[in-house]
Amino acid sequence: MVEEKPTLKLAPHVLNVMGEGAFTYLARAKELQRQGMSIVSFGIGQPDFDTPIHIKEAAAKALEEGFTGYTETQGILEARQAIAEYLNERYEAGVDPSEILITPGAKGAIFLALATYLKPGDEVIVPEPSYPAYPEAAKILGAKPVFVPIEWQGASKGFRINVDWIKEKVSEKTRMLILNNPHNPTGAMFSPREVEDLLDFARERGIVLLADEIYDNFVYEGEFRSVLRDPAWRDTVAYVNGLSKTFAMTGWRLGYLVLRREAAKVAANLAVNIYSCTTSFAQKAIPAAFKGPWEPVREMVETFRKRRDLIHSLLNEIPGFEAWKPLGAFYIFPRIKGLLEELNMSSRDFALTLLEKYGVVVLPGTAFPDKAGEGFLRFSYASSFDDIREGAARIKRAVEEMLAEKKR
Repeated sequence: MVEEKPTLKLAPHVLNVMGEGAFTYLARAKELQRQGMSIVSFGIGQPDFDTPIHIKEAAAKALEEGFTGYTETQGILEARQAIAEYLNERYEAGVDPSEILITPGAKGAIFLALATYLKPGDEVIVPEPSYPAYPEAAKILGAKPVFVPIEWQGASKGFRINVDWIKEKVSEKTRMLILNNPHNPTGAMFSPREVEDLLDFARERGIVLLADEIYDNFVYEGEFRSVLRDPAWRDTVAYVNGLSKTFAMTGWRLGYLVLRREAAKVAANLAVNIYSCTTSFAQKAIPAAFKGPWEPVREMVETFRKRRDLIHSLLNEIPGFEAWKPLGAFYIFPRIKGLLEELNMSSRDFALTLLEKYGVVVLPGTAFPDKAGEGFLRFSYASSFDDIREGAARIKRAVEEMLAEKKR
């Protein structure tokens, strides 16, 4: 008789934690490519530019000089000083290097911020559609994400945060409010008034405002209002940013978290028990990045502006697509609700059809939880002009063929 081995049970609270849709679709696209299919991807959100040479040289120099050991958990001082100088020059924030933690990517900063402030049973207000890391990290920590839809105002006005809707969802358990600005996945940039209203409300209710401004250099029109411009930001804000998008450094995994000094010390104690420190020689590239030259960044952002204009124009030529021209980030989030109803499909069905039959990667709006993304698709226009034209042409053909098939 063979003795049965005991089953190793997983922690119940992590069973409902979801992965990130962009990486799931990317994996399937690569599989189809290996099978010989031509793929045009609007999926993953990373700049298709190389890291500027002066940044790479700084890291290479650190390697050559043997800077390969542990660093202090908060990050090397010269890197934190460079970040503080940048934030203070740009936003007049008065940030001290002791209030900064350098983290393994902005996701690391998001997790640390939530872990620093949340306890099991707390509620986190998450405007949706949302970047998945916010609600999923909350669930890992035993907190509950409470979703509030971002208001869709039509293709001429786009998206806005309705503060009244948020106030209706706040309870005695609410501990944190998420603000991602400029916004992934919609490409919205929320107005200074919306940002100030959220800051005031959070301060009045004693709620932590987690502000993720990772796309703050991808601004095409309008006024970007950083939460760090608020003189009293320390009373309310946990601030997340990073180098991944601005300097085309997604694989370097360099983010940073800004907290008032006492909270930063607690976050550092958490960090040392999770990852000890961020990669040493990568940190040496941070001062070089912020010192510049900034011309490669400006050129990249200008290229994205032109791509935005192109994809916005082409998507609006596709039957059933309502595309608002985004103000920031590098995403466009067209509404296709009427088209989906006509085809009797969900956003996910439509995205999978585009991938499997036409070789185009887009993400369904529902990949950005919770439910408000149904009826939308997310496009990352971190793609060449030729790929944007080819991808839009394939989608237009797909829609025309699906509509024709439906009428038969």
